[in-house]
Amino acid sequence: MIIDEIMKKKVITLTPDATIEQAMQTLSTHSIRHIPIVDEQKNIVGIISDRDIRDVSPSILHSDEHLEDLQKEISTIMKRNVITAHPLDFVEEVSRLFYEHHIGCLPIAEDNKIVGIVTETDLLHTLVELMGAHQPSSHIEIRVQNITGQLADVASIFKKNHVNINSVLVYPCKDEQYKILVFRIQTIDPRRIIEAIKKEGYDVIWPLLPGENDES
Repeated sequence: MIIDEIMKKKVITLTPDATIEQAMQTLSTHSIRHIPIVDEQKNIVGIISDRDIRDVSPSILHSDEHLEDLQKEISTIMKRNVITAHPLDFVEEVSRLFYEHHIGCLPIAEDNKIVGIVTETDLLHTLVELMGAHQPSSHIEIRVQNITGQLADVASIFKKNHVNINSVLVYPCKDEQYKILVFRIQTIDPRRIIEAIKKEGYDVIWPLLPGENDES
């Protein structure tokens, strides 16, 4: 899935000469947490967050003091080194940017002109949908040898037992000889398919059936 499919295309922006007070009002009016700052050609020149605004706003105990600070231009507080993504970037690539840079939103740009925006909430909702976690389903984890063909072999067991797979993830294992296959399947009671997987010699590490101990 590409970012163009999930990004908000109606982006609330301000120009660098807008005041801090205007930014406060904009955040409140639109119930948003970030505002990209653009020039007259819609080129991205900065970004501000509600936290940036809070850091320069008078506290409740001193609400009548330093009001002149609110009339300063947001260019004085905006972050100028803006991380952006392209509409054709994949969701997982953009997720990595959020993870590596600890950011809450990401402007989407073409030729440095803003065309959309994605927030961490947008990404979370998308990843939940991609994993099928929003649908009635069961979660199964299987430890397999780290060799070619294991995913296809295990998937064939689901096919033989007429169980639909909603999503598949592959995780590394502490022991590099193995990897963890995580299936979300379209059934509420996974006991029958778990038994079928075990009969084929695979190690189901979650869920544990009654009477089993987790020795992994």
